[in-house]
Amino acid sequence: MIGILIFPDFQLLDASGPIAVFEVAARFTPVASRVKMLALNAGPVQSSSGIEVLASALLSSDCLSTLIVAGGNGVDAVVKCETTISFLRRLAEQGVRVASVCSGAYVLAEAGLLDGRKATTHWCCTQDFLSRYPKVKLDPDRIFLRDGNVWTSAGITAGIDLALAMVAEDHGDAIARDTARQLVLYNRRGGAQQQFSSLLELKPPNGRFSALLTWVREHLDKPLTVEMLAEQAGLSSRHFTRIFAAETGSTPSKAIERLRLEVARERVLSSGELIERVAVTTGFRDPERMRRAFLRAFGQSPQTLRRASRSS
Repeated sequence: MIGILIFPDFQLLDASGPIAVFEVAARFTPVASRVKMLALNAGPVQSSSGIEVLASALLSSDCLSTLIVAGGNGVDAVVKCETTISFLRRLAEQGVRVASVCSGAYVLAEAGLLDGRKATTHWCCTQDFLSRYPKVKLDPDRIFLRDGNVWTSAGITAGIDLALAMVAEDHGDAIARDTARQLVLYNRRGGAQQQFSSLLELKPPNGRFSALLTWVREHLDKPLTVEMLAEQAGLSSRHFTRIFAAETGSTPSKAIERLRLEVARERVLSSGELIERVAVTTGFRDPERMRRAFLRAFGQSPQTLRRASRSS
């Protein structure tokens, strides 16, 4: 049985995302686990959206194989609840697979389950989390992480990726793929994928280059010279370079490399596409050139990142 731990002011999608994954996976395998909502006290639990969910009490949690802790605004109260923290410690001691979605990582950390382990949480919590739990090896750039029998995931929708990875571990990649397809997901993201997009970082709200950057991401296979970009923006090359740097904080060449790296990394991690093909279609042209860019940006080659993602 899989338990989802919720509390007042929990984030609804942190719970409902994984639930949907396990529900759909159950259609493809006769041995899928049932899902049970758990809370400190039995009864309706109100999410931060105002929607209530019925939950069973923690004490009725016998036979759990997995427990996933949701995140949300109510986490600060949960980390102070000794009953909940003791419950988590006991499950971990019994060998139950324990996981968190988003800020649910605070609850696992408070229970000491993340001490000395690699973990992740929502990127906006990074500084606060590190200051409160310095023993945790936090990696804020991961969608999800597994360290032993403890799993953590990033913000909100990353709980879906974590649940799909659990389905793959329990029932195989084919079932996970069928589940993702049934949920109409673009793909099943690997845990090593970054949490947020370089495109969003480079596009200030209502910025004059928003449309241009979107166009660039859709045409990464082209040479994309400064002259080409300036023409697309309707500016002279010199004026374009100066204005672009002032607005985005990056030179055109560096911005394009960041976007190429983001798309290339996504395809390396989420597909079996040949590395040479990825290099050509993302504008690196030469696989060696892409490899050097990956080493500069991520400290690992595309092949190494792909192997690490598959093993995790």
